[in-house]
Amino acid sequence: MGKTLVIAEKPSVARDLAASLPGSFKAAKEKTHLVGDDYVITWAVGHLVGLAEPDAYDPKLKKWRYADLPIIPEEFKLVPNDERAAKQLRAIHKLMADDDVDGIINACDAGREGELIFAYVYDTAKVKKPVQRLWLSSMTKSAISEAFGQLRDGEEMKALEAAARSRSEADWVVGMNATRAASIRLRAAFDGAVSLGRVQTPTLALVARREEEIRNFKPEPYWLVEARFEASGPRNYSGRYLGGKRLPAADDAQAIVDACSGQPGEITKLERKEERERPQLLYDLTSLQRHANTLYGFSARRTLSAAQRLYEEHKALTYPRTNSRFLTGDMIAEIKPIVSLVGHNPQYRRASEYVLGLEKLPLGRVVNDKKVQDHHAIIPTRSEHDLGRMGQDELKVYDLVAKRFMAIFHPEAVYDRTRVETTVAEQVFRTSGRRLVEPGWKSVYGEEAEAPRGEDDSGGDQLLPKLDQGERVETLSVESMRKETQPPRRFSDASLLGAMETAGKDVQDAELREAMKDSGIGTPATRAAIIERLVDVGYIEREGRSLMATEKGIQVIRLLGAHPLTSAELTGDWERRLGLIEHGGDTRPAFMGDIAKFVTETVQELDKLKGVRIERAKLGPCPVCGREITENRKGYSCWSREDPGCGFVIWKRKAGKMLPVAVAKELIESLRQSRERGEDPGVGRTAKAVTGFRSRAGRTFRAKLRLESVEEGKWRVEFDEEWAKEPPKGDSEEERAETEAAKGGPGAQNGDLAPDTVAPARSA
Repeated sequence: MGKTLVIAEKPSVARDLAASLPGSFKAAKEKTHLVGDDYVITWAVGHLVGLAEPDAYDPKLKKWRYADLPIIPEEFKLVPNDERAAKQLRAIHKLMADDDVDGIINACDAGREGELIFAYVYDTAKVKKPVQRLWLSSMTKSAISEAFGQLRDGEEMKALEAAARSRSEADWVVGMNATRAASIRLRAAFDGAVSLGRVQTPTLALVARREEEIRNFKPEPYWLVEARFEASGPRNYSGRYLGGKRLPAADDAQAIVDACSGQPGEITKLERKEERERPQLLYDLTSLQRHANTLYGFSARRTLSAAQRLYEEHKALTYPRTNSRFLTGDMIAEIKPIVSLVGHNPQYRRASEYVLGLEKLPLGRVVNDKKVQDHHAIIPTRSEHDLGRMGQDELKVYDLVAKRFMAIFHPEAVYDRTRVETTVAEQVFRTSGRRLVEPGWKSVYGEEAEAPRGEDDSGGDQLLPKLDQGERVETLSVESMRKETQPPRRFSDASLLGAMETAGKDVQDAELREAMKDSGIGTPATRAAIIERLVDVGYIEREGRSLMATEKGIQVIRLLGAHPLTSAELTGDWERRLGLIEHGGDTRPAFMGDIAKFVTETVQELDKLKGVRIERAKLGPCPVCGREITENRKGYSCWSREDPGCGFVIWKRKAGKMLPVAVAKELIESLRQSRERGEDPGVGRTAKAVTGFRSRAGRTFRAKLRLESVEEGKWRVEFDEEWAKEPPKGDSEEERAETEAAKGGPGAQNGDLAPDTVAPARSA
């Protein structure tokens, strides 16, 4: 009897599989697989194989020409992603072709991408051997052993494979054609490629349009009136006029202040009622990422990385890349054993004991087979969890999941809500108070469970003394408060993930969000990567916890206008259809046919952008020669085709960031002031740190900047920080090439640095 070849997604998973299977395993001398008595276990390293570049179909496609678009292969070619991938792929192919191997087990991650990784490896092997599927939601030994006892036939996974291939090919077709079309037609407007994609572009549109709203926002003043009251005792409380009604004029507010100051008041209305708050649903990946961002400022990628380590290395959490917030009925018997194991760590013992003491678990909002597709909600595993081996990020993410898991079996939190109306000189002031009566599920979290409530116009909830209707009170003070309307908030990772989940719609209700998640932008497994992709290509950047669109990101969306590629609803519908393909409700040919039609129309629409130039900023006189400084594709300079100026330039690109106009203006003005003080050649500085720089290791950072002369006629922007100071160096090759191009020398392209002609932006 021959052996079975097991293909895992990563070496670490392969080792865990070997440790859970009977018999002993030894590493092959090639270090590409493990050999046992009945099994051979090998591994991919993520995606080994990808879709080939266009020139693999025709060498002429290596050059970007509009006449060649759209590029839609009849049959897609597969190639190794790099030489390291090619080496491991050859090793896997050799094992698959081995006569001693009778069958193959796909043990890649149990989801769409895992299915794709295996499918591409199998396709390129040209081997036809029976395939079975290992489906894991947990990496504990017992879960692995159980999964090997319940292997699925490979044919059962064909619908999932079809959805995976469709996703991959649709992204290639849309991204390749839209990026080439936009880059060719907008080469006069932007330096480098204009990256567009099926998922990244509608996500960028959310952020860019929000940034436009913020920039165009005009604050308007309004006034509130607040009074302080005292009942006998003394018992003090405050109230706001009509519960925070916004008054349009200062005189209106002052009239109320004058009428009520020093006048007695009466409690004319007092209502008490009970409010109940249900425990929150279990986590899927998106809700976990949103909560970790809100509490700890974690990016979506950082939370996913911690959750993945807790799944793979610590065996403490179940499969994290899930879109479900429910468990299946067959897991009911697992709940109390898991709760007991979580309770072995003292900080969870009290909550664990409560759940274990329940005669009947409340499962109405926990178990729902219809709402679990590939994987159930993220919960702790049925194993011992050694918190001492976990890093800080892992501890925080584990804590969130463990508490959420136990909290959902606790009763509702009960509050006593009190609403008071106090009338003074016929003017009504409203007060609201809320007191926690029965902690219920909030006891799992302790006092910190009640997040601090930001003050709103109503005055927020107060801890009220005992008050009675009809009681007379003294008015201690009345004041008018000037406020201003506020612009929309910038997206954070949490709010952007939420917007992606609901295709840009503002939905607060958790149950409604649950119903909409199949039509969101991207999937829980891909959203973090999409956000990071937008950062990497320079379309958005982080400022603290906020995500803000860069000038390039805003301009790209502005030029695309209302093109369907920017539509969150369209992309959400595509994602819904991929889900239907996955479960047999739609077909791959129909979906890909619609994608091909969409791309053909997109190429035609983007052709209308030919010759479009974006308006370039004027930054005022050059601090050196006095000529006008103008923005161009690569920098801010006093050069033009007609007049080379003095050579002053601030290059836009610095440590992975494109310096915006505002920063360049500040540096130029600071330099001008420095020279006016008699400092020669002078130095320009930013007063505050500039955000969005990226280190070679890929980490973002902020730093102050300085603009200084490095030699006669040459200027450089450096980091103005102690940790970054170093002796000036000569121009880099990139800077020398840019200087040559600007002066019409080697490699110059028409308009590379010369001011662009202003033309109105046209909508695609």
